[in-house]
Amino acid sequence: MAGHDHPKPVPHLEAEEAAIADERRRRGVMVGMGYLVLSGLIFATFTAIIRSLSSDLHPAETAFIRYLFGFLLVLPLFMGRRRDELKTKRPVLHISRGLIHGCGVLLWFYAISKIQLAEVTALAFTSPVWATIGAFLVLREQIHFRRIVAVFLGLLGAMIVLFNLPTSFEELSQNFSALGLGQVAILVSAPLFACSKIMTKRLTETENTTAIVAWLSLTVTFALAVPAMLVWRWPTMEEWFWLAIVAGLATTAHICMTRAWRAADISVTQPAEFLQLVWASLIGIYMFGETPTIGIWIGGAVIVGSATYIAHREAATRRQGRARAAVATGANTA
Repeated sequence: MAGHDHPKPVPHLEAEEAAIADERRRRGVMVGMGYLVLSGLIFATFTAIIRSLSSDLHPAETAFIRYLFGFLLVLPLFMGRRRDELKTKRPVLHISRGLIHGCGVLLWFYAISKIQLAEVTALAFTSPVWATIGAFLVLREQIHFRRIVAVFLGLLGAMIVLFNLPTSFEELSQNFSALGLGQVAILVSAPLFACSKIMTKRLTETENTTAIVAWLSLTVTFALAVPAMLVWRWPTMEEWFWLAIVAGLATTAHICMTRAWRAADISVTQPAEFLQLVWASLIGIYMFGETPTIGIWIGGAVIVGSATYIAHREAATRRQGRARAAVATGANTA
């Protein structure tokens, strides 16, 4: 019937709306990349401060105090009106995640005190690769051939960083024998952080964001308290000051990262994370006299490229899921 005819879309209006949407996306990408570049610079800065403090303070103590300050920031949630938001149906998962994340943090802080900042940064980029493997093993997510290739490329990048493009088996053996506890620590911390991420995905099924963040701060602080007490010495007033700065910078960096991902897809902004390797290299050169090798740069680029592709596939999968849900909703309401 004529009364039920829908008005035909006007072509020029559709084109105008598409142009506006494209402009918004472009602005979102620029804003997202800006926030991500800033977060990378902040991450590299507080990593350098941790490196400086680690010459006098044990990494376990430094890590504990950093998270203690972070916990003090969320403590009002446990005592104020919003404490009802912290009720949880999965306390064991929260505690397990805190212990695993705490072990990752401890190893990461130890690695910072032992190896070059650029090397720590490059190897830490392997975490999304391990998260993809974990999602397949634990969450039973499907992994297609292209993503498997990306995972292997990420691991290949890590090998390039570690062994610095050897030209002979003899040189490879020398590089392998030169590996220290710092490299081992950062390599182990990456899958631990990936495991924490997977557990976070599980928690989002039943918990709100406030509870997830607050419980992580609480559980990691308690997890780090034991190793910190074993090596404890009271920090000086200057050290307390710098540790408070580290906690503030870490919080700011996470806020910038969150805003970056809110403004644009991770798959689009991920390449900007490579600049964190640039900042870490420059700070390492000028503050600690480090000389990043060509292997760190090439391996870091391979790892970031792999992580970018993985993020792109995750974003595409999410879009397809939303499209299928919209179609299903439309069919149900038709």
